[in-house]
Amino acid sequence: MNLTILGCYAATPRTFTNPTSQVLEIKNRLFLIDCGEGTQVQLRKNKIRFSRINHVFISHLHGDHFFGLVGLVSTFMLLNRITDLHIYGPKGIKEIINLQLRLSNSWPNYGLLFHELESKESEIVFEDDKVIVKTIPLKHRVYTNGFLFQEKVGDRKLDMNAVQNYEIDKCYYQKIKNGKDIILDDGRVIENHKLTFDPIPVKSYAFCSDTVYDESIIPYIKEVDVLYHESTFLDSEEVLAGKTMHSTAKEAATIALKANVKQLIMGHYSTRYDSIELFKEQAETIFPNILLADDGKSFEF
Repeated sequence: MNLTILGCYAATPRTFTNPTSQVLEIKNRLFLIDCGEGTQVQLRKNKIRFSRINHVFISHLHGDHFFGLVGLVSTFMLLNRITDLHIYGPKGIKEIINLQLRLSNSWPNYGLLFHELESKESEIVFEDDKVIVKTIPLKHRVYTNGFLFQEKVGDRKLDMNAVQNYEIDKCYYQKIKNGKDIILDDGRVIENHKLTFDPIPVKSYAFCSDTVYDESIIPYIKEVDVLYHESTFLDSEEVLAGKTMHSTAKEAATIALKANVKQLIMGHYSTRYDSIELFKEQAETIFPNILLADDGKSFEF
């Protein structure tokens, strides 16, 4: 599981910082999460192939999380894209993008498929044979969702020494990997656990930005491998965090601690501070396993 941070700063883009956008690679699927201004430039800088992006998840309709989307949609058209592009986001995202495309006479020559979200409960928005994606209802000034990406449990792994010892024909290998017991020609039943090893443990990633401190999300992110949680402010701006419905570094760490996640990544920093290291210093007083997002940084889990 790989995460590339394209942008992780709040509000407006600057010459050396970018608003929220990131790419998650999981089970050989590539998902774009949020699409602030400058996303396609950051994709190029980080050498991420545009053609691999087939699913875009937009958390909410504040500009620093989606103003780069129509530009990306248009660039895909100029690159002669033919593969469908799926966009998941709050109700209204289809109207916004289609209006810009219509007034600029820039209709794409590929399928542009919108999946508009309205539910205030967690729901499955994407699923295939390898990955499932669910929404995480967040509390912000507008309707907002986080997203939980989970690998599905794979096949069990063959213990080739055991399989060969019982002289089991190859035609039964897939059945064994699917967890089935095997009946030999002499009538003996060989239990599956004697022929296989457990599958590779699955990984999970939760994206939570933007949101006020909200313990109601804990059941959705319980024990995830990696949690990205916004940490817009330091303690000195705790009151402002409440007013703007954002979180502080310590509040992000508290959520990580109570959800018993393995790793916390902090981001969505206010640009009022001189160093993002201050966020880590405050958060580590509560939760130890902290990584700081920064533009262009990649993480492998």
